[in-house]
Amino acid sequence: MTQTQLYLISPLDVGGDFPQRLERALAAGARRHGDLVTAFQFRVKDVDSHEAATLAEPLQAICAAHDVAFIVNDSVSLAKRLKADGVHLGQDDGSPRDAREELGREAQIGVTCHASRHMAMEAGEAGADYVAFGAFYPSTTKEKGPDAEVPDLELLQWWSQIFEIPCVAIGGITPDNCKPLIEAGADFLAVSGAVWAGDEVAAIEAFAKAMRG
Repeated sequence: MTQTQLYLISPLDVGGDFPQRLERALAAGARRHGDLVTAFQFRVKDVDSHEAATLAEPLQAICAAHDVAFIVNDSVSLAKRLKADGVHLGQDDGSPRDAREELGREAQIGVTCHASRHMAMEAGEAGADYVAFGAFYPSTTKEKGPDAEVPDLELLQWWSQIFEIPCVAIGGITPDNCKPLIEAGADFLAVSGAVWAGDEVAAIEAFAKAMRG
């Protein structure tokens, strides 16, 4: 069984000193365990494609230097413009099959599946490289309606036992609550606030300790 890895999601504000913060976080991950952080998702809202590309450029270079995949949230067109490593699709962002046609064979394509086994199986059949389940815990990053179903650990166990496509757990994950998700079979933990809301180096080190001991 492969070890669970971190999938960092950007805060909405990636200007200012954020490139330096990303560098410190990835360097901390490499120091603790070279493969702790495997991917970074570029997630910005309400900016045009030119501004998004400008904001992405230094972050993409930092990820490349650390051999961390640079994934664009929601936008296949922006992922294509940036020649990003992949794209993460919500349920309203188009199909993995169409994204594959646009981005090519090597692109990493992930799909948000909430708490739905059906959505996850559909995503896998359409060629997704990973599926994301969540939010497992209360989260300000992972938006969901008041009636959204909360996934349980059994969902991760079921998926990891039956399917080879990796699964990502997302939503309010911290060093203190991540262990059950790892034990249930999550291949990746998608984290944002737990890292960027405070000292990113201390957060990465806390995750490394919780995940790897």
